[in-house]
Parts: sequence; structure tokens; C-alpha cells
Amino acid sequence: MDNTTAFDTFKVDVENTTDMLTQCLAQQRESFVLQGQEGYEERKQHLLNLKLMLTENREAIIEAINQDYGNRSYHETLLAEVITVISDITSTIKHLKKWMRVQKRSVDHSLYFGAKNRVIPQGIGVVGFIIPWNFPLNLSFSGLSAAFAAGNRAMVKMSENSVALSELFKALSPKYFDSNKLQFFTETGEVGIAFSALPFDHLMFTGSGETGRKVMAACASNLTPVTLELGGKSPAVIDPEFPLVKAVERIMFVKQFNAGQICTTVDYTFVHQTQLTPFIAACKKWVKKHCPDIHNNDYTAIIDKTAFTRLLDTVDDAQAKGATVINLSEQEPDTNTRKFPLMLILDTTDEMIISQRETFGPILMVKTYQQAEEVIRYIVKRDRPLAFYPFSDNKATIKHYLDNVLSGGVSVNDALFHVGQHDLPFGGIGGSGMGHYHGYEGFVTFSKMRPVFYQANISSVKLLMPPYGKLTSRIMNFLIKLKS
Repeated sequence: MDNTTAFDTFKVDVENTTDMLTQCLAQQRESFVLQGQEGYEERKQHLLNLKLMLTENREAIIEAINQDYGNRSYHETLLAEVITVISDITSTIKHLKKWMRVQKRSVDHSLYFGAKNRVIPQGIGVVGFIIPWNFPLNLSFSGLSAAFAAGNRAMVKMSENSVALSELFKALSPKYFDSNKLQFFTETGEVGIAFSALPFDHLMFTGSGETGRKVMAACASNLTPVTLELGGKSPAVIDPEFPLVKAVERIMFVKQFNAGQICTTVDYTFVHQTQLTPFIAACKKWVKKHCPDIHNNDYTAIIDKTAFTRLLDTVDDAQAKGATVINLSEQEPDTNTRKFPLMLILDTTDEMIISQRETFGPILMVKTYQQAEEVIRYIVKRDRPLAFYPFSDNKATIKHYLDNVLSGGVSVNDALFHVGQHDLPFGGIGGSGMGHYHGYEGFVTFSKMRPVFYQANISSVKLLMPPYGKLTSRIMNFLIKLKS
């Protein structure tokens, strides 16, 4: 008689998963130690292979993402994932040789005459990546671009909502990389917990703040450094002197992109109280022109039933508590296709779900204001956002907002696009995350910027060796005066 229970089976699965991950990490770390630091040509080749893996399999990758979503806009995948990643890798290759150069640093010659200081960028070992489902190609390959530029190996755990893509990556990766350089893992229910508990040399997590806290706690036991790219509620504010229709066009484009399932989308917008009615009218007009049919393949589906239900509950909760809900479409949410129309929610209170949690969908909370200080007070009382979007042609107004609202990043007079700038670091602060990647900052994040002091043949410090006497005192008094 078989007495095996479901718990026993689960325990065995967890143990097997842990063993598999541990073995992969051990093999990659051993390879890193045996091979030593990678040179420029080797790093460049890995980056070229990463680009080749994408370009040679572009259509299969796009289709896998579409399959995971149920319907993902083909052109949105091209723009936000394929084009962005190719551009990122190309830019990294262009600057790699400069980034790798040994840096000269100044020396205090009054104490260390003839000595030299240098900073040597070196790879750190094996980097772990925990990738979300919303931009699975972009977030995995952009991170890998930085990690490979720094000379590291990588293990990548994909999301449970990216099964088709992760299985494709697992099949493709061996054609371009040795397993001791790169391996992908599919989430099966227990992989994530075991993965975050591994003693990586660095772990990068992109996802919710709640999960990010758990990941950071798991990393703490191994003293594993972390880069956390979290979400939050990123606000926009429209100056009443700024062209309202232009602001609406830019905000609504970003809000509908990927059906609002972006950590840096506009979560809520401040509109001057004199412009609320024309703002609503402009939003309706924009949606009628650009998103007339949510069942069109250009409009992306909500990732799964749980997320779809969460959006329905968010709207129902707001209505039940007195908010005004405006469906900008003539269509209702469709459970079968998981297509959710663009909506505005007005007259919100702090007790509503939409005020408390990241919306992560095509629902825009709208708040009115009279003075800029009202906007600032509201934002700074909450977790620091991942992004901030002020719209104004007044330089003093923009400066006032930038001086008083701290966020991970900023796009002025637009939204989202600071994320696509390869020479700008991307990262959050406080509740929206920690650490940076993209461009040079990504290279630094996954490097040990190793300080090296080269002593001169004759050391002036010899004059300061014990036993200490009058000469030592005179020298130190002279140094104090010199440094004052």
C-alpha cells in the first residue's frame, strides 16, 4: 500500500528543485573561479550571442509572450521588448571597453609620495535574476546585458505566468551559451523560494514590494547583495498652464500600453480643479480614436484571471465607497478574453483599494488640486514612487516639484520614457526599490569596483613608525596645518 501523501510529494519536489539550483550555482561559480576574469573580447562575444539569441528567434519569442498573455500586442512587444533590448545591448557593446578601463584616482602625496591609486572593475561571480511576467524579455535580457558586460555568469528564474517563454529560453539558451554561463528556470510553484535562498554574488528581483521584502529577507541570511526593482503608485501632475490635450495624449498612451501592466505606468493623475471636465472629455476622445475596440489584437489582455478579478474588485470597492467610475469605452470588461477597458476613477478616499495599492491595470485614479503644495503633501506622505511625471512648461514649477518630490526616476512632460534611456540609471527608492541598472550604472551594480593602492619603492610613512618621538610629533603637526 502506498502511504505517500501530497505533502511528501511536495517535499520531494522542493528538495529536488533545491538540489538542481544548488548544483547549477556550484558549477557556475567553479567555472568563474577556474576561468578567472573575462577580458573585453570574451565579454563582447557573450553580448553578441545574447543579441543573436533574440534576433534569430524574434518571432518565436514574440509568439511565446503572446501565448503567455492570451493576447499581447505584437507592436508593443516589438517596441518595449525587442527594440529596447537590441538597443540596450548595442549601446553596452559600444561603451564596454571604456567601462572596463582601470580608473586612475588621486593620491594624497603629502603622506604617500610616489604611490598610485587605481579602481579595477571586476566581475563578481554568479548573478541571480528573478523576472516578472509583464516585460519578461526586456527585464531578463537587459539585466543579462549588464551582468555579462561586468563579466559574470547568470541564473534566471522566470515567472509562473511566463511558462511558454521560459520553456523557449531553456531550449534556445544552450545553442548560444554554455550552461556554466547562463541557465533559465521555469517557475513550478517552489522554484522562487529556493532560488532566492541561494548564496548568489548578487540577486536582482523585479516585482511587488510584498514579495521583494521576502526576497530581501532570504538574501540577508547569505549576505547576498540585492537590487530590488519594485512597483508603487507613480503619479502625474498637470500644470493648468500646460496644453491639456497634449498631456492627456501622453498619459493615456502610457496608461493603455500593455493594458497598464507596467510598474512605471501613470498610477494616478493630479488635474487642476478648473480642468477636470475638459480632462475627462479629452480622455474619452482619445480612447474613442485610439482604443475603440478592446477586442482588437492591438489591445493587450490582463495576464490572468486573478489579476482580472483584482481589477474588477478594485472598481467595485471604489463604487461601493462613493467614488465616481467612468468607463472610457463603450465595452465592458470581458472575463473570457480578459480584456479590460480604460477607466477613470474620481472622488476617491484613502479607504479605497485604489488609493492603497498599485493598480497595475488600465484604471487611472484622478485627483484634483488647487496649489502645487497639495500635490507635494499628498505624494510625500506615501511611499516614494518608482516614477514621477510632472507636466509643465514652467521651469520654476518643474524645479519645485523635482526639489520636493523624491522618486526613483522622472519623465518631464511625458511618462515612462526615462526607462528607455540607456545612459540613465533605472531604479527605485524606499518602497519602490533599491539599486540601479541600465547603462554604466548597471555595469557598476554587477561589478566589484575594486580599489587598489600601489605603494612607491620608498614609503614616506616610514617616518611615522614607532617609537614615536619629537620628530613624529613635528611631522604630524605639520600635516595638521597642511590639511587645515
